[in-house]
Amino acid sequence: MWKKLLEQARQKANAAKAILEGETPNVEEADKLLAEAEALRKQADAIKKATGLADGADADIRAFDLAAQQPAANSGIVVTGDAADRALAGNPFKAFGEFLMAVKNAGPGNVDKRLLPLRDAEDGYSINGAMGDEFVGGMVKSRFARKQTGLNEGNNALGGFLVGTDQGGSLLQRVYNVGELLRRVDMVGISPNANGMVFNAVNETARADGSRRGGILAYWTAEAGTKVPSHPAFRALELRLRKLVGLVYATDELLQDASALESWIMSNLPEELRYVAENAIINGTGVGQPQGILASGAVVPVAGEVGQAVDTIVTENVENMWSRMWAPSRRNAVWLINQDCEPQLMRMTRDVGTGGMPVMTPPGGLTAAPYSTIFGKPVIPCEYCQTVGTLGDILLVDLSEYQMIEKGGMQSASSIHLQFLTDETVFRFVYRVDGRSKWNAPLAPANSALTQSPFIALATR
Repeated sequence: MWKKLLEQARQKANAAKAILEGETPNVEEADKLLAEAEALRKQADAIKKATGLADGADADIRAFDLAAQQPAANSGIVVTGDAADRALAGNPFKAFGEFLMAVKNAGPGNVDKRLLPLRDAEDGYSINGAMGDEFVGGMVKSRFARKQTGLNEGNNALGGFLVGTDQGGSLLQRVYNVGELLRRVDMVGISPNANGMVFNAVNETARADGSRRGGILAYWTAEAGTKVPSHPAFRALELRLRKLVGLVYATDELLQDASALESWIMSNLPEELRYVAENAIINGTGVGQPQGILASGAVVPVAGEVGQAVDTIVTENVENMWSRMWAPSRRNAVWLINQDCEPQLMRMTRDVGTGGMPVMTPPGGLTAAPYSTIFGKPVIPCEYCQTVGTLGDILLVDLSEYQMIEKGGMQSASSIHLQFLTDETVFRFVYRVDGRSKWNAPLAPANSALTQSPFIALATR
């Protein structure tokens, strides 16, 4: 069963790889396939482990039963005494089956007191302590342990040199959460004969009378009263493609001899470009690269509390951030945090009556969403967020209000001609993209002194 699950996981991983290496990579679909593959792999590992534990327990029980029934003189099995003898020797369990049942019941929390002194460093229970050192399933050297006298793998000269080692065909590496931001922004493709795009936008920064939609005003008047004209105001949001590149050289010999290298390059260099593009969504300067949220005029920095300690996050911080989020953006909002923030968020509570409730709610079981939530919105650990205590360590954002453009997706090419004399192949990746906030400033509500925005950041404390 577990082998079949691993095969299904491999198929989904290969399908995701094919999508990412295609002409128009669908990152969201690939992420979905990779998540399904990881779930299948974990299920297979669990079944494999459970099968091994069950088989091992069955083998121990059979060996013990055989020892009790056939204590032959030359069998190598040592019978030291009956249950009373073991009890006198300090071994608390009368039979191995009784010990196994106690271990099984300890899993759900019903721990037999006799197990407490038997817990070992690996969070298991000592068979020797339960049944004695001479027990058949014990982990000590006894009379039935034999030393190999013929050819064996343990001695190199007697056959160990003849046993080879398989080499994995793939490269082991960590899987990072790259792609979370790009799939959430408002991305638009550019036509073949253009290198930028201009978006017309309403220039609205306040909701007071005479400011809505940039200047439209409706008002009450008396019969035959004189009407005063008003008009909206507009602005242009211009984006120009910026060029993001990656370059790698590899000798022809290495590509021929290490079959996994080329596919690894074709998969991981695009990931690096996506990382840099996503980092720009948060931290971009706007000079030769996209303008990030923190550098935009639309971000609302929420100050810490009076007397708040340095490098801390308190309940009032996230409550104040939520109150500054533009209400229509709350539906799409997510929390982006530096992972260093998690311990403080996990300990935070809100007073409810005489008790309290946690500010951050963890996922509710294996079938729930993969992220914790605050005010019902996902909390996503993000490498691009700053360290605790710095502006940008925790953000509340609606990334659909961040506009991006790209041309043709990520382009890849390889050439043997650039370094022809040294037999090197060059791999080149180019991603032309730009982006900035759709908002040029926070919005001043009609009846509040506190501005609102789809981009809220906790200020430096």
